[in-house]
Amino acid sequence: MLRQIEIQKQKDQEAAEAKRARNAQMIAEVEVSNKVAQERKAEKLRQDREEDLKIVRYNADRIAKEEAEQAEQARLREEKELEIQRLREMQERAADRQGEIDALRAKRAFEEGERKARKEEREKAELQRKQAKELDLARRKQFMEREVMLAQQAKAERDEFLRVIQKQKEQEAEERELESKRHTALRAHANTIRT
Repeated sequence: MLRQIEIQKQKDQEAAEAKRARNAQMIAEVEVSNKVAQERKAEKLRQDREEDLKIVRYNADRIAKEEAEQAEQARLREEKELEIQRLREMQERAADRQGEIDALRAKRAFEEGERKARKEEREKAELQRKQAKELDLARRKQFMEREVMLAQQAKAERDEFLRVIQKQKEQEAEERELESKRHTALRAHANTIRT
């Protein structure tokens, strides 16, 4: 009988060690899962920062281009104004009717060019406003999609973590029940021996 009790004690110790090993393994699995999730989050944040940097660079390049174009337009306007002044002086110095007619024709041609240039500027400005609006909408859409994806990922990770914890609790409950049954059997056996 004592031999059987010793054997049972040894089995109990082995079962307890196996339980500790399983618990340690489950904790290690949870830690690995958390580490993988953190690495995914870090990679996603890095990609998002790269996308934001690309957008900032694009806007900076676009603004620089627009400023250069505006400067060029200002220079052209100044040249045109100087040309208008020159034509006016020619008109004032003209000695005959033909000179006045030529100067008037030149002025009208220039004014037509000005009208066309202003029209082109308005069309270009409208196009730029439209492109800026489309870009802003695209960025908003991208931001919303990113927020939804991060929320879904966080929920999936939380569900997985809760599942692992629930599984561990169930195993621990089963082990406690088995342990209780073993102790009950041992006590009954000891009582039988004493009887």
